[in-house]
Amino acid sequence: MVQCLEVDVASQGETEEEALVSLREALSLHFEAPVATVIPKIHTLEIETDAA
Repeated sequence: MVQCLEVDVASQGETEEEALVSLREALSLHFEAPVATVIPKIHTLEIETDAA
């Protein structure tokens, strides 16, 4: 098992090299920007206020 302590990400492999490759992939996914799975819908509301 290999671990990056700075960001608490770990991975494993059958060999040290495989474990390091897996850790690099895990770190890449960890730092990837999130992508919305649902597109938000924006609605406009008109509200009257009485300045009494």
